[in-house]
Amino acid sequence: MAGVLTAVGPRLRALRGESRMTLAQLSEATGISVSTLSRLESGGRRPTLELLLPLARAYHVPLDELVGAPPTGDPRVYARPFVRGGQTIVPLTRHLGGLNAYKQIMPARQESGPPKRPEQRTHEGYDWVYVLSGKLWLALGEHDLILTAGEAAEFDTRTPHGFANAGDTPVEILSLFGSQGERVHVRARPTRR
Repeated sequence: MAGVLTAVGPRLRALRGESRMTLAQLSEATGISVSTLSRLESGGRRPTLELLLPLARAYHVPLDELVGAPPTGDPRVYARPFVRGGQTIVPLTRHLGGLNAYKQIMPARQESGPPKRPEQRTHEGYDWVYVLSGKLWLALGEHDLILTAGEAAEFDTRTPHGFANAGDTPVEILSLFGSQGERVHVRARPTRR
């Protein structure tokens, strides 16, 4: 039982990293103080049901995923899609930490006129994206890349980056996130303007 509880902190930290949320943002979403969240992630506070339930809701994962329920022998992943920032995100892996896969669906652009450059962010780790359909605008530092179906890009996420739909139909992508340096070496070429 102690091993299960000590694994909760790293799982919570990994989920927050994947969600790109600060402790303050998570505190606002759950009603749990920043200091309590920090102690949960570091293992300084024992997780309780009262703390884990709002965290599972905030991360859109089942409670057993937070506490590492024993495997059932069923290898299927039961994806629970959620919407964040207007995008539908479908988790394709169930294990927290390490490498995680997601399918993301960005709706078609609704506004008229030229599209706005995607807002860029940075964080630790690496990102790999593969375009299934549509056109993806990847703003990577000072570079603007348009990726189409069948193209992929891999980059260090400490480089400012942002994504947007570059077309008038939805864009579907596969994303792999890994903070331990696990990465696929596929690169996209910048578009010429």
